[in-house]
Amino acid sequence: MASRTMFWALFSVLVLCWSVATSSEVEDESEFNYHEDSVRGPARWGELRSEWRTCSSGTMQSPIDLSNERVEVVSSLGWLNRSYRPSSAMLKNRGHDIMLKWEQGAGHIRVNGTQYVLGQCHWHSPSEHSVDGQRFDLELHMVHEGPNGEATVVGLMYKLGRPDSFLSLITSHLEAIAYRGEVERQIGTVNPKAIRLGSRKYYSYIGSLTIPPCTQNVQWTIVEKVRTVSQEQVKLLRDAVHDYAESNARPLQPINGRPVQLFRPSNIESESNNKP
Repeated sequence: MASRTMFWALFSVLVLCWSVATSSEVEDESEFNYHEDSVRGPARWGELRSEWRTCSSGTMQSPIDLSNERVEVVSSLGWLNRSYRPSSAMLKNRGHDIMLKWEQGAGHIRVNGTQYVLGQCHWHSPSEHSVDGQRFDLELHMVHEGPNGEATVVGLMYKLGRPDSFLSLITSHLEAIAYRGEVERQIGTVNPKAIRLGSRKYYSYIGSLTIPPCTQNVQWTIVEKVRTVSQEQVKLLRDAVHDYAESNARPLQPINGRPVQLFRPSNIESESNNKP
């Protein structure tokens, strides 16, 4: 396990040297869709534009299944070091998802000594990642950008239950997009700290953006705790994009031997006293 982890770490560094991974997801999603049998569906994304070919040829693609059989439990990764701040934001219908974009960034997260600025978040339903083959009802991606344009994404998964408090804060704005046909909407100052993680435990692996251009060498951090969201909130997010699709989740991608780690602190009491 240790040798394989070291191999992938060195491989990732080489990939980064050859081609820096940018966090630039397409903001106009009209050129592709999520219908598996479509000529513009996930299996064909890499054929639609030359700069999207990694969607088909890449060997480090996301999302993946976080299977307990392949996960290495570690306590050495350390706490997720977040330093977020309130910032002016807008909502945008990108065509297949709703993006909340902080126009000047909203603070940062530090991963492996590198500082990544929080730029935007968006939602997929059902969840794109799965745990032991189980997909949940919703997944939030918080997309951060490093000093050289490289990306790291923090993901949270949700199951049906009580309403999510962060979505409740922006419900009126989502309704304006869903029912009045607005494409973009300024929503004032939004504090990303309102997105509750609920746990310090997280999965970590190297993957890619899950929409074109499917750029690789993206550091993924998936919070282990599955939070709750209401059925009405999931439906509102889908209604707001007006694509009449039942889902906007990319199919699971091959692991191809990549290591997947799960950070669990050695002192559980410490975790309970430091929840965000």
